[in-house]
Amino acid sequence: MGGFAFGNIEATLQLWLLAMIRPGSAMLAAPFFGAANVPVQLRLVLALALALPAASLIAPSMPADGLVSLSGLAMMAGEALAGLAMGFALQIGLAAALLAGEVISNMMGIGFAAMADPATGQPSPAIGQYLSMLALVLFLAADGHLLFFELVFESYRTLPPGAAWLSVATLKGMVDFGGLVFVAGLAVAMPLLSALLMVQAVFAMVSRSAPTLNLFAVGLPVTLSAGTILLAMATPAMAEALVRTMAEAMAEAARIAQG
Repeated sequence: MGGFAFGNIEATLQLWLLAMIRPGSAMLAAPFFGAANVPVQLRLVLALALALPAASLIAPSMPADGLVSLSGLAMMAGEALAGLAMGFALQIGLAAALLAGEVISNMMGIGFAAMADPATGQPSPAIGQYLSMLALVLFLAADGHLLFFELVFESYRTLPPGAAWLSVATLKGMVDFGGLVFVAGLAVAMPLLSALLMVQAVFAMVSRSAPTLNLFAVGLPVTLSAGTILLAMATPAMAEALVRTMAEAMAEAARIAQG
């Protein structure tokens, strides 16, 4: 039986630390796990739970000078970049819901009604909060968090530590996908925007036929009431658009995991 050696413990701890960087960075940038109200201890436990089987699967070769060296820092930077890219791809999909809520709030005339986002701590429109929570619930209901963990784990096969630097084509694909968030946000908001545009057209005709009518006193309550009713009616259609957007975000994360 071999003796107990502190050198082996140090090497094992460095291996675990290296393996924890990618899932930890991915959860830091991903929705739900990266929220400010999620305890850091929980993210560390989940990162360790993914790191242990990954480290035993790939058995990466550590730098000769250890992690506290130029080659070690470069290896850790590559791991952090790969994890952040996969998590950021999902965050872009969730940003479409916030953009849709911003557009709908401005159309309803309640763009000033903002509340603190529990994920970021920054103010965001109330309808944007509603749509983002809806997207998050749909994401969790479809086991998106488990699929995301699987992507992070499988990325160790295609992007082993030390070779995790993303290619230029992958980075360009991320930039192009980020531009699609505006298209996806408008697609989510389009069912409600079309109906609200008709309400605005009716008020335009009323203002021409009755110029003395105070539209500021009548228009805002009617638009707000109609928007609330239409929001309840259009939620199923917007939910389908959100599911498609989150599926595209998951597909982009899978492409990043493939290198």
